[in-house]
Amino acid sequence: MKSLVCKIAKIALFASVLSFSTLFGAEHSKGMAEMEAVSGGDSCIKCHKGIESIRDTKSDMMQQIMAMGQGIGDTGGCVVCHGGNPEDGTVKGAHKGAPAGHAGGLAEFVRDPGSMWVADKTCGICHADTVKNTMKSLMMTEAGKIQGNMHTWGTYDTKKVQYANYDVKDEDGKEPAWGTKVYKDYMLKMIDKYPDQFPTELKQLPLPPSGPEDFAGKTEQEIGEMASITYQRSDCQRCHIGVRGRKGRGDWRGMGCSACHMPYGNEGIYEGNDPTIDKKEHGHMLVHMMQGSREAKVKTPSGMEFSGIHPETCNSCHNRGKRIGVSYVGLMEQPYGSPLNEGGKSQSKHHGKRYKHIKEDLHFEAGMTCQDCHTSVDMHGDGTLFGTTLGQVEIECSDCHGTNDKYPWQLKVGYGENFKIETPEGPRGMATDLPYFMTQGTVYDKQGGYLLSTRGNPLGNVVKVENKNKVIVHLASGKDLEVPLLKYKADTKTYKSQQAHVAMGEIKAHMDNLECYACHSDWAPQCYGCHVKVDYTPGKSKIDWIASGSSHLKNGETSESVLGTKGKKLFGKPSETRSYLRWEDPILGINGEGLVTPVIPGCQVTFTVIGPDGKTLILNKQARVQDNGSTVAGTDMSPVQPHTTGRKARTCESCHSNPKALGYGIQDGQFLQKQGEDLYMDLQDLKTGKFVPKNKTVQMKGIPGMDYDWSQIVTRDGKQLQTVGSHWPDSRPLDQDMRERMEKTGLCMGCHQNMSNKEIWDKLNTDKKLNLKEHIEKMHEMATKAAKAK
Repeated sequence: MKSLVCKIAKIALFASVLSFSTLFGAEHSKGMAEMEAVSGGDSCIKCHKGIESIRDTKSDMMQQIMAMGQGIGDTGGCVVCHGGNPEDGTVKGAHKGAPAGHAGGLAEFVRDPGSMWVADKTCGICHADTVKNTMKSLMMTEAGKIQGNMHTWGTYDTKKVQYANYDVKDEDGKEPAWGTKVYKDYMLKMIDKYPDQFPTELKQLPLPPSGPEDFAGKTEQEIGEMASITYQRSDCQRCHIGVRGRKGRGDWRGMGCSACHMPYGNEGIYEGNDPTIDKKEHGHMLVHMMQGSREAKVKTPSGMEFSGIHPETCNSCHNRGKRIGVSYVGLMEQPYGSPLNEGGKSQSKHHGKRYKHIKEDLHFEAGMTCQDCHTSVDMHGDGTLFGTTLGQVEIECSDCHGTNDKYPWQLKVGYGENFKIETPEGPRGMATDLPYFMTQGTVYDKQGGYLLSTRGNPLGNVVKVENKNKVIVHLASGKDLEVPLLKYKADTKTYKSQQAHVAMGEIKAHMDNLECYACHSDWAPQCYGCHVKVDYTPGKSKIDWIASGSSHLKNGETSESVLGTKGKKLFGKPSETRSYLRWEDPILGINGEGLVTPVIPGCQVTFTVIGPDGKTLILNKQARVQDNGSTVAGTDMSPVQPHTTGRKARTCESCHSNPKALGYGIQDGQFLQKQGEDLYMDLQDLKTGKFVPKNKTVQMKGIPGMDYDWSQIVTRDGKQLQTVGSHWPDSRPLDQDMRERMEKTGLCMGCHQNMSNKEIWDKLNTDKKLNLKEHIEKMHEMATKAAKAK
C-alpha cells in the first residue's frame, strides 16, 4: 500500500498548476449546479467563494489537498500550492507570505504555482523528478531550435548543440532518470553515438547588441551574428515554458506546468464563477479546473465537459517552426483575410496569423489528442539533456500499427528508428507492469499487455486484447479505439486498394527505407523564403523572451508574465516576410535516422540588417555553411513529421515522376532562376533589351547567389544547393543513386515512344482503349511474358 507521502505526490503536480485567474473566485450561478466549488469559510474562499475545485472533490487528489490545507488553517487547500495567509481577511494581508511560525504554506504568495521558477516548491514537493526532468527538456531549453537557427544564419557552423534559454547541466550522469532497463540501455548507446546531439551542459544564448556602440568596428559577419541573436531572442523563443508567452488570441496560456495542464480558451475569457475576475477581460483561464488525464474532467458553466489536453492547448506554442500543431488540426497560414466576416472584415488573427483549412490529420478526426501518441518522456523528458526532438521523442508509427509481416510486439527494439544501434535479438514483447512515473495519471487495465515504444518503454494507454491479435488505444478524451494492424490487413487481404498492397507488401524497400509518413502525409506547410529584417534604428524594439524569463522573482513571476506587463525589451526590431507558400506534394529527403521523410522549409533565412544610423549594413544575404562535405546555402530544408496523416497515401506518381519530390524543384526547378539579379520593370527596346527611361527603379532586388528556386535542394548531377537538416549527421538530400532509381518517368516512355510504329504497337495493342485497371493488367501481362521468354 502506498504511503501518504506517495499519495500526496500523486496529486501535487495537478494541484500546483493553477494560474493567475485561479486565484480570484466566483459565486455559483444556476448554470453551475453540477460544478463543484471549493468550500471552507476559514480560508481563501471567504473572498473567492464559488471558485471551482481544481479537481473533483471526491477524488483522492482533492481530498488530500484539503486535508493538507486543513493542517495549516485552510480547509479549501488553496495555500497548499499558492501560499499566502488564509487567516487574514484582507486581500493585501492574505496575498502576503505565510506568517512567522505558521505550520505550512510557502514563504511567498504564488500567483501561478506552475511556474518553473517555483515548481520545486509547488509541483516538485511531490513530483520532484518530473520537475527536474522538465527543466532539462526541450520545452524549457529549446536547445534544438536555437542550434538550428544559429546554423541557418551561419553564426555557428556546426551541428553540435551548445546553447539554451538558460544555463543548465546534466549533473546526474548519462543514464536517464526515467524508463525501463531496455530503454535506458538503448538511450545510453544512442547518447554515446551522437554526443553532439546529447550535450552534458548548455549555456544561455549569448546577449544581443545593446546599443549603437556595439556596431563600431564590426565586420559584416559579426553584424550578421549579432542580428541572428536579436532575431532568435525576440521572434523564436517566446514558446518556452519559462515564460507565459505572447499574449493574444490563440496564445493565452500559463507558465511551466500550467502551460499544458490549465485550460485556456483561445479568447482567454474566464467562464467560471469567481466574482473577482473580469468576465470580459482577455488573458484568463477558461475555468479553475486542471486538465490532463481521462479522470481529470473539466466542466464549464454551459454544461460542457471534456478530459485530456486538447491540441488547441498545444497549439499556443506549436504554430511556428514546423507548425505541427496547427497542421494537425488542418490549418495552414495564409497572407489573406478571406473569406470575410460580418461587415466585410478580414478573418480574425489566430496566433498572429490568418489561416485556411486544408485537411485534418486522421488521428485528430478520430478524436485523438497529442498526448494519446506522445508519451510522458516525449513531453517531460527523462532526465537527459536533449539537443533535438528526434532525441527526445520515443514513439514510432510501427509501435502501434506494426508492419506487414509483424505485429508491434513481434518487432525488435529500435525498429523504425534506423539509428543502427545494437539491440537484443528477438521480439520486443509487451509489458505487464508500468514504471512508477507512468502511474501518476489514469492507469488502464493491461489486458493482454501494454505495447512498447521502439525504445522499450510501455505505452500505458495502448493494450493488446487478451488472446487476440487486436489492439485498443484508450484516449484521454474518454474514447477507446481499435488500432488498424498492418499484418492483420495483409494476412486477411483487406487493404482497400491494390496500390496499398503493392506499396507496403510487394516493395520491401518502402518498409525498410521510408518513414510511414513519407507517403501517408497528405500535405505539409511550405513557407518558402524566410526574409528577415533586423532594424536597429532608434526606437525600434521587441521583447527579449530569454531576458524576460531570466528576470524571474521569488514568487515565480517573470517580467512579462502578469497581464499588462511587457517584458524585457531588446535593442532592435526583427520582422519577417515570405517568398511564396505551398502545401501539396512535400519534397522528400533523408532525416537524421537515415530514412526517407518529407522535408519542408525550416528557416530559409535571407537577412537584411539596418544599422543604428538608418543605413543598410547587410542586404539580402544568405549564409554559406558546410553540409555533407560541401559549402551550401544555409537556407535549411528541414526533415519533418508533418502530422497530417491520411489513410490514402500519396500516389506513386507524386514521388516517382515528380521532380519536386526528388529534390529538383517545382517543375524541375525551371522557375525563379533569376532571383540573383536586380530586376526592372519598365519600357524596353525589345531588340536590344535596354530600358528606355533614364528614371527607373529596381522592382526586385537580387539575392546574391540565388539562381535557383527555393524548392530545389539538389541538381540532377548531384550538386547540393541548400542544407537539409541542421541537427543530425545523416540528414541530407536523397542520394544520387536513390533519385535515379526512384524516377520512373521512363516507364511511360518505354512503351509509348512506339505508339506510331504499327509493326510493334499493333502486336501489343488491341482495338479496345484501355482504362486504368486494364492498363495495369496489360503491363502485368507484358512483364510476365517477358520473364517467361527469358
